[in-house]
Amino acid sequence: MRLRNNLLALCILILFLGFGVLYVRFWVVQRPSGIIIFVSDGLVAKHLTAARLFADGAGYRLEIERNFSNAALVRTDAVQFAVPDAASMSSAIATGRMARHHTAGVDERGNPVASILELAREEGRAVGLITNGSLTSASSAAFYAHSSSAEDGSVLAKTLLSAPRFQVLLGGGAEDFLPAGKGGRRKDGRDLLGELQAPGWEVVRGRAELENAAQSRAGRKGSFFGLAPNDPTLFGLFADDVFDFSKKREVAVTQPSLADLTRCAIKCLQNNRRGYVLVVDEALISQACVANEGEHLLRETVELDRAFGVAVRDAGEKSLIIGVGRTSIGGFALSGYPLRQDRGLALLGPTPEGHPYITWATGPSSPQSSEPAARETPGGVNTAEDVIAVARGLGADRVRGFLDSTDIFKIVRDAL
Repeated sequence: MRLRNNLLALCILILFLGFGVLYVRFWVVQRPSGIIIFVSDGLVAKHLTAARLFADGAGYRLEIERNFSNAALVRTDAVQFAVPDAASMSSAIATGRMARHHTAGVDERGNPVASILELAREEGRAVGLITNGSLTSASSAAFYAHSSSAEDGSVLAKTLLSAPRFQVLLGGGAEDFLPAGKGGRRKDGRDLLGELQAPGWEVVRGRAELENAAQSRAGRKGSFFGLAPNDPTLFGLFADDVFDFSKKREVAVTQPSLADLTRCAIKCLQNNRRGYVLVVDEALISQACVANEGEHLLRETVELDRAFGVAVRDAGEKSLIIGVGRTSIGGFALSGYPLRQDRGLALLGPTPEGHPYITWATGPSSPQSSEPAARETPGGVNTAEDVIAVARGLGADRVRGFLDSTDIFKIVRDAL
C-alpha cells in the first residue's frame, strides 16, 4: 500500500512538473510566433541613403526607417580574411560559427554545424527559405548544407532536396535541377524536378501558380505540438539562375518580386501553431554591385525595403523581424550636391559641372562611363565595411551597438 501511494505521489509530481514546464514555455516566457531573417549584400548606410533619395527625394522615409527602431553595426570578418565572401558571412549568420570562404554550414575545421533552421525544426517550428537569387548559391546553402566546398550548384541541388523537410522553398536556380537536354546544366542526366512527383512536394514555376498555392494554404492550422502534416513542401522555381532585375520585371511581370515571395511564404508558414522561421536571401543587390550598375543597385534596395514592409504588415506584432547585411561590394558612392527633391533618374547622370554623381572603388569601367571606377577590375570587389543589422519585435532589443556576425545567430536561437 505504501509503495503504491509513493508511486502515485511520484506520478502526480511528474505531471505537475510537466504542466509547469508547458505553462512556462508557452504562457510565461514570451517568444515570437514568427521569426523572419533578411540577409542581403549591400545593407550599409550609404546604400540606404542613396535609395531613399532615389525613391522619392530627401524627405522620403524608407520602411526600414519607419518600422525598425533597433539597429547595430555588424563586424563581418571571416576565419582567414578580414573581409568575407557571401558564403562565409551567411554561414556565420546561419550557424553562429565563423567560417572560411567558399564554405557552407561548417566550422573552420570543416565540421558540420547545425543551422538556425535545423534548430527551429527541433523546436517544432515550420521553416522556409526564399531568395531572388539561386536556391543553390552558397549564400542560400549556408542554411541547409554542410560543405567545405559550396560552389557546385548541381551538388547543392541534391543536398537541398534531401535535406530535412522545408515547408516553403522559393527562388531561382532551375538549371541546377535539370539535365542539359531539358535546358539545365546537370551532367549526371538527372531531372530532379521530374523526380519530385511525389505527395510530399508541390512544384510551382510561375507567379500566378505561387499566388494560388499560397492562398489555398492560408488559414490552415497545424497540430498544437507540431507541424501541419498534410501540406507538402511548396517548392517554387522562377528563374534558370538568378531573377531578372526589377526594372525588367516592370515590363513583363512573369517572376514574383521579393515582396511577393515574402508575402506568400508568410501565408504558408503562419498555419503552424508552434511558429515558424523564414530566411529571406536577397541576391540581386550583389549582382548590381559586381557589375557597377547604380540604377539596379538603387532599385533593388528599394525592392528589399518593400519586402521589409510586407513582413512588418503580414507577420504581426508577435513576430521578430531581423535584417542583416552580408558584405559590401564595389565601393559605391553617391557624391556631389543633388537637390532635396531630386529622385530617380536625376541621380544617375553627371552633375551640372560635368562630374558623375555615382562612382565606384572597383569594378568594370571605361572613359565614357557615367559611373567610373577608381580601379578597374572585372567585377566589383568586396570591401572592408561594417554592415547594418535592424530588428523589431520580441527580442529586438538585443540588436544594438556593435555586434559580431555570429551574434545574429545567437539572438535568433534564443528566440526559438
